[in-house]
Amino acid sequence: MLFEIRHVTQYNYDEPVRESVMELWMQPRVAHGQNLINFTLEVDPPAQMFSYVDPWGNTVRHFDVPHPHRQLTITAHSLVETDAPPMPPAALDAAEWDLLAGAAVQDECWDFLRPHGFAASTPLLLKFCEDKFIPDLRALDPLSALRALSGILYNGLDYERGVTGADSPIDEALEGGKGVCQDFAHIMIAICRGWGIPARYVSGYLASSRSHGERSDPQATHAWVEVFLPSLRWMGFDPTNDILAGERHIPVAIGRDYSDVPPSRGVFKGDAESQLSVGVSVRHATAQDAEPEFLRLGAPAIAAARRRASSAARLDQHHQQQQQQADQ
Repeated sequence: MLFEIRHVTQYNYDEPVRESVMELWMQPRVAHGQNLINFTLEVDPPAQMFSYVDPWGNTVRHFDVPHPHRQLTITAHSLVETDAPPMPPAALDAAEWDLLAGAAVQDECWDFLRPHGFAASTPLLLKFCEDKFIPDLRALDPLSALRALSGILYNGLDYERGVTGADSPIDEALEGGKGVCQDFAHIMIAICRGWGIPARYVSGYLASSRSHGERSDPQATHAWVEVFLPSLRWMGFDPTNDILAGERHIPVAIGRDYSDVPPSRGVFKGDAESQLSVGVSVRHATAQDAEPEFLRLGAPAIAAARRRASSAARLDQHHQQQQQQADQ
């Protein structure tokens, strides 16, 4: 599938700030059966852009606006082609648990097996697990247990924007029984790591479909989970919608939790209050959108030239006929 994403982030300050320094995790990854065709980033006020690759292989952009301003707008445009991942089997052998406990997995996935930041167990999470009989899932093979866990989280927590924030611990969602995709992801990651299954946080976009009952906000970024199973390697689960991550999921960055890969993070100098506004649109694109710009611009020009050449040929033929009649 071909997708065009427009992601606008705007910071408004009630007083002029003297300087802003920002880091951005907004460039879609070239991985997971995903091809990044084009990516552009615009900043207003203009700033010189730099980039680096973080420890998880994500491309991070950073910039500095070193003069006074009351508004900062960041607009990212992406054109991405995705492929559907292979369909996993219905179940795995129960011996997969032994493979997960082996030294090879422990060494390769060390960072994604330890509690970190928002993705850590709490007394409230342990109570939630007991109430939902989640420990009993360990009797299943790992893949079946993960499918069941995704369904329990989907049915056990409501999706509602505004009840938690970017820096909210999972206890807020557990206590209120509702949250957003970020909360669903952190809770599932914490449970998976407690089971000994490596799990990582994925930020990105979802071309959501209300017709399929998906409850993600189509005008916001999205988050889901990738788990490591030795027989299948990394595979994605979206507990917010109780689906496997597929070709409509567009990963941007991976990390241990949200704090590793926020879409934007920065500081400013000045005594001001800031207000953040974010808008996202994800639409299906066409093959023409993927053509190089010079081809898209050149096609009309070529057509116009052909029309002019055809008109000139007809005019020349008309002149020749008039000349022949005059000679007679």
